[in-house]
Amino acid sequence: MSRTLDLHWPELAAPYAAALREAVALILDRFEVWGIVAAGTPLTGNPDRASDLDIQVIHARPQRQRLQRWCSGVPVEIFVNPPEMIRRYFADERERPCTAQMLAAGVVILDRHPVVAELCAEARTWLATPPNLTPAQLTARRYGAADAYENAQDIQARDPANARLILHEAVGRMIDYAFLSANRPLPRAKTSLAALAELNPALGQLARDYYLASSPARSFALAAAIATQTIHTSGFFEWESPLEEVSA
Repeated sequence: MSRTLDLHWPELAAPYAAALREAVALILDRFEVWGIVAAGTPLTGNPDRASDLDIQVIHARPQRQRLQRWCSGVPVEIFVNPPEMIRRYFADERERPCTAQMLAAGVVILDRHPVVAELCAEARTWLATPPNLTPAQLTARRYGAADAYENAQDIQARDPANARLILHEAVGRMIDYAFLSANRPLPRAKTSLAALAELNPALGQLARDYYLASSPARSFALAAAIATQTIHTSGFFEWESPLEEVSA
């Protein structure tokens, strides 16, 4: 029996349909596959000019590999993993559940083993599970944002370019903290500001204004407002991490 008979192709516009078929052919030539799940905005949303295809390949071997390929002019990212590795990603990516999003929202192209459906169901469960950071973990994230913000302010006068570089890092950490302190997972990069506006419309508008600011003074003023709404400090504050046992 032809190994292509159990493939299920979604309806895709050009050039994504040809790209997906080319990528799957490459995968089947190189791996003994249990399952293939395709994701990315060409399948699940409105693709942008440079949108890629993300493909999760499930196989039995205790090996993992990442492949980056151009297929029919489309960038394709291929992630090859055994089931136990995918489950480890689910657990490790609780703050930003990239693998769970791929398997929960993706399209099953090939299903040759019960573990494929099991992993997709587990992915949906993980997506519905909040990050549940501990108070100590949240405090550490808050301090990381505050420290970066203070560093940016420290060098604003003597090195404005480097100050803005650090300020961008600080504001990014503040935005991450806004999600995590609300017990929400971090969204995909391309939807960060839309997700922030959904979480907190006023904060979402401040962030959008910050990234469009045309002057250093405006950037720092908006960063101060974002800090007030998220980390509630402008720099160093006292805190302690939990006492941990360490092995020799």
